[in-house]
Amino acid sequence: MSVRTLAPVLAAVTAALTLLPAPARATADPDPVREARELSAAAKSTAKYANEALAIKDGWIRTDECASDPKSGGIGYHYVNPKYVGSVDPNTPATLVYADGPKGRELVAAEWVVNDGDGTLETTDDRPYLFGMPFDGPMPGHVFGQPHHYELHVWLFRNNPRGKFAVHNPNVTCPVAASPAR
Repeated sequence: MSVRTLAPVLAAVTAALTLLPAPARATADPDPVREARELSAAAKSTAKYANEALAIKDGWIRTDECASDPKSGGIGYHYVNPKYVGSVDPNTPATLVYADGPKGRELVAAEWVVNDGDGTLETTDDRPYLFGMPFDGPMPGHVFGQPHHYELHVWLFRNNPRGKFAVHNPNVTCPVAASPAR
């Protein structure tokens, strides 16, 4: 293939690559334009999962435990897709977060989860970043068998007065567990 015939192919490939979202950074590198582009990509790629059945069909595992803290607010129901644990791609969060709404469960947030590389809570040199934000952690696993990890919540679909990247949201409430029957 001559340079003359190869040039349009290279131009097309280069143009296509510029349309892809930027990869997440391993270190802090504030760039408001990139952060806005990454947040937009995350919202666009996860919006279809407002349809809970589609999320389940695409591999997110439904949970029926609503996470909350009485003082800080709720988080919601975590639906985990194991193949995305470790992703720092704005398009592939490991977790979709749902909360109760007037018509059932509503998609409210997404969460990225990355296992702690050295498995110790004392070091943070492997802390991931996305959207210009450092992940929270490292922290112990929340369920049996989950390793120490980092996580980053992003409230893409419900306002959080504490901020887009806060863990808990006072606008999310979990049902109160029923008292055992006597």
